Amino acid sequence: MSLALTVDGDRWRTHLLDTVSELTGIVPVVKGNGYGFGIGKLARRCTWLDEHAATTGSKIDMMAVGTYLELQHASPRFAGDLLVLTPWRPLGAALDVPETLSPRVIHTVSRIADVRDLLARAPDARFVLEQLTSMRRHGMTRRELLEAAKVLGERRLSGLVGVAMHLPLNTASHLGEVTRLLNDVVATGLPTRNIFVSHLTTAELARLRTAYPDFTIRPRIGTDLWLGDRAALRVSSTVLDVHPIERGDTFGYRGRSMPTSGHILVVSGGTAHGIGLEAPTGDHSLRSRAATIARSGMDVLGLVRSPFSIDGKQRLFAEPPHMQASMLFLPSGARVPEVGEDIDVRVRFTATTFDRVDIT
Repeated sequence: MSLALTVDGDRWRTHLLDTVSELTGIVPVVKGNGYGFGIGKLARRCTWLDEHAATTGSKIDMMAVGTYLELQHASPRFAGDLLVLTPWRPLGAALDVPETLSPRVIHTVSRIADVRDLLARAPDARFVLEQLTSMRRHGMTRRELLEAAKVLGERRLSGLVGVAMHLPLNTASHLGEVTRLLNDVVATGLPTRNIFVSHLTTAELARLRTAYPDFTIRPRIGTDLWLGDRAALRVSSTVLDVHPIERGDTFGYRGRSMPTSGHILVVSGGTAHGIGLEAPTGDHSLRSRAATIARSGMDVLGLVRSPFSIDGKQRLFAEPPHMQASMLFLPSGARVPEVGEDIDVRVRFTATTFDRVDIT
């Protein structure tokens, strides 16, 4: 009676080992909801991957978390370094890292003021400098990196671990931008040759490593590692109740009237799990706009497609999902599943909380 993620363990583990073998120097990213698995579970899997370093050729000596609050979930389950992706600021949880954990934590610093502040507070701190990319989210310009290099030189500190670049998605090629950024790093004279990158293809990584053999380029990988083989992952919901309904019958919280006959299905999974919650896709194509218009028309009629599928066909929400369950409408003539039967659900893993994760 739950929203469950079931994982084909053999296939998933094979995918993980293959990915780590292909992307040498990988830094696994485990953040947010742990891509649906949970941070603790994936942190233990990073330890498992490191135990297979002799097979993959990649030692997993570092993993990345999203925020300082996530350190408490990862640190007991992974013994290596912990890179925090959210830039350090002199406030909140960034100032509350336990002393026993501090030597393992690698901060991300994206402002020159924070370089000075962090080193004044913790001269032994380890950190990466984030470089401003076309994402324009966090990061330092070439001039600011030059100033950071001057500060580090004056203080003769050795906590710099590398330079980080967070690149955008859906770009034909990152090579031109990364080449420019790498040349900027060389020009600054920063005392590091470690570069942490995101969203580069295997081919792009190979070309960069050939062009810059004196640099160690480390890809930070999350989605493609943990969710890269979707066929190994199945999300299912349990049918909790089935009710026949006739045209004109009322149902649901708001006492709406059913426009046609069929069945109401109550299934596990609701807003508490992330069901029915949408984030902007960023897709501005004509097809995407047409789909938005079509969905708006269905909303007016009270007909909204759900992520739940029965016999390969997505079914409609009878009304907006509840906190832990959803009501679906099944039209007359369709096969009616039994109470206790599992049906498929299509979800966004990074926005879904599962009641149960079963790895076979």
